[in-house]
Formats: sequence, C-alpha cells, structure tokens
Amino acid sequence: MYTNNVKINDHMYYIGVNDRLTQLFENMWPLDHGIAYNAFLIKDEKTALLDTVKETGVETFLAGVRDTLDGRDLDYHVIHHMEPDHSGSIPALLAAYPNVQLVGNAKTKDMLMNFYEISDDNFLVVKEGDTLDLGTMSLTFYMTPMVHWPESMVSYDPHYKVLFSQDAFGGFGCLDGSIFDDEINWDFYESETIRYYVNIIGKFSTQVARAIQKLKALDIEMICPDHGPIWRNNVSKIVDLYDDLSSQKRREGVIIIYGSMYGSTEKMANFIGRALGQEGVKNVRIYDISRTHPSYLLAETWTYNGLILGSPTYNNDMFPLIKSFVSSLEGQKMKGVNMGVFGSYSWSGGGVKGLRAHAEDCKYNLIEPVIEFKSTPKADDYEAALELAKAMAKAIKQ
Repeated sequence: MYTNNVKINDHMYYIGVNDRLTQLFENMWPLDHGIAYNAFLIKDEKTALLDTVKETGVETFLAGVRDTLDGRDLDYHVIHHMEPDHSGSIPALLAAYPNVQLVGNAKTKDMLMNFYEISDDNFLVVKEGDTLDLGTMSLTFYMTPMVHWPESMVSYDPHYKVLFSQDAFGGFGCLDGSIFDDEINWDFYESETIRYYVNIIGKFSTQVARAIQKLKALDIEMICPDHGPIWRNNVSKIVDLYDDLSSQKRREGVIIIYGSMYGSTEKMANFIGRALGQEGVKNVRIYDISRTHPSYLLAETWTYNGLILGSPTYNNDMFPLIKSFVSSLEGQKMKGVNMGVFGSYSWSGGGVKGLRAHAEDCKYNLIEPVIEFKSTPKADDYEAALELAKAMAKAIKQ
C-alpha cells in the first residue's frame, strides 16, 4: 500500500498526517497553511508508536501504522501529550491493537480516563528518568510540565540521539513536501513557528525556558516534534529560536496597531510609521486591527521591542477590537515592551486613557508623549508624533 510514511533511519518511521480542513486551531487560531500532526513508529526488537493524530486523520494514520508494521503487533504506545490533536486517535488505535501497552506519566493516566474513559489495566506509568528498552533504541523520559499542559513530557533515545519533543519546537503549517529541516524552505515556516509559539505556548515561557535548560544537557542530533518539520541538520536553529522566544529576546523594530472608524487614527498611524523610518527604524509594521487576526499581531508584538497602539474613543472606552487585543496582551505577560500610545476623541475621551492604563498595569516602558487629538490630527499633534517617533527609535536601540 502507498502511504505518506517516511523512513527516518533503520528503526524510525514518520507516521503523520496533514490537516488542511481545520480552519481554526483550538477553534481560535487561523490555519492559513494548515497544520501537520506528527507521530513516529519505532520498529526494533519491540515496536512503539509515539503519539497519534487528531481524530479527523485517523483513517490515514492507522493505514500508515498498519503498512509500516507490516504484520507485526504493536507493543507500546507512548503518550507524550494528551491534547486531542495528539491523542484523538487512541480509541481507534486500541480497537486495532488491543494488546498494546500504553505508556505515560501519572497525570497522563488520569487524563486518558477523563477524555476517553479508557481503563488503566494495561498502562505503564513512567516518571522522570525512567527508560523504556526497545532493543537498539531506548526511550528515557523527562517531564516538561506546562509545556504546555501539566502532563507534558518528552523522551530521548541515546542511540540515534533523537529527542521526541511533543509540542515543544513545533509550529503551524502542513508539511507539503519533505518533512526534514534541510529539505524545506525554513523562511516559509519560521513565521508560523513564531505564531504557534506565542499563541499556544508563550504564556508558559518560564516553564519552556526551564525545559530547554534541562534538555540542553542531552546530546541531541535530531528533534522530532508533534508539529512542524523534523530537525536533523541544524538542531541548534530551532532550539535557539525557542530559547529566544522563551526569554523574550526581541528584535529591533516597531509594530503599530490601530483601530479606526473614519480614518483619523489611521492617518496618525501612517504618519508615525513614516517618522520612524526617518529616524532609522528599518522594521516598521502597521496593522489595522479590523483586518488582521490577533494571533498575527501577538506574534509580531512578541518578536519586536517596540509597540505603538492607537485607538479612537468608542462609548467612552477603547475601540472594542483594540480593547480585546489589549486583554490578550495582558494574558501573554510580555516583558521588555516599549509602548507608545495615540488616539482620538470627539466629545469625551476614553480610548487613550485605557491604553495608558494598560501600559502602566503591565509595567511596559511607556514612551512619551502620549498623543490624544480631537476628531482629526492637527499640526501640533503631528509635531507630537515626530517626538514620539524620535523617542521610540531611541528606546528600541538601547
């Protein structure tokens, strides 16, 4: 039978599926380029399947498992992460291979019962440092709690020096061609990896940083995540990216995000952007909040060290979409943000007041002057914008 399985080495096989049907990951985050659910099959003295796929891909997935096993039984199923995009096919897997022994930690066992009402009669509980011997290969388990669920764990094989990292080091995007990092265009995947990290894992950056430090002690030559490409040629590239993201190491640049009903705040956004360019800021991005999904804006805000938010007043408050975005920012717990504020009103303010309060509450570095103009920007307002651009350019270059 012809499948999309890929032989990785003498004992390892890729058994994953692409999902181009799901429009929103977790029913929130757009999947403009789809997403890959990766799983891996080890054929050694013992056989082991590492993770499964979302239930929607179960038919293709099980066909790949059967084809690769080629008549052998399945001895183990290792569950690194219980989120349904990785565990959704477990019930069907158990129906096809009723003798398989499930492997996970104590929290995994509880979740398995709660999600799928699967008994623990044939469940092997592993803890930090335990090893599962498969023959030539073996899996040593390391707990990575809250990366990004409490039961999350990874495993490492010292023979091939491969890390099975579940959601860590993953990203959005289907694997349309090759599955390997040295056979794809990384530029295409990098932005989707950043967007994945910021929106799915970013809130748990402290835990991610802790996990990275633990895993750096291992001699890793390959990383097999549950999303995105397999890293076999330049492992340090994805580790360094996740390291930078978890430590919130930002690039020099300014993101301007505005809401505008009739064009006034848009005028000011465009003017500030041009002024920043004249101050030597090379990375300037301007976004209309009404036209861009917040997941892209959060990723950009996490990436660059300057943020300017603009809002008209709407019912004595911020523009609703800006207010919603600000709420998302608060949940991300971002550090090291240089933030500028501008906005408009016609009879009573509120938009700028809310943005200033947000900057202060989040302990951002509020860049002065804060600009609030009546109805449309005037000459004095544009002069203030030049001052803001100069101050922001100085702040992000320090």
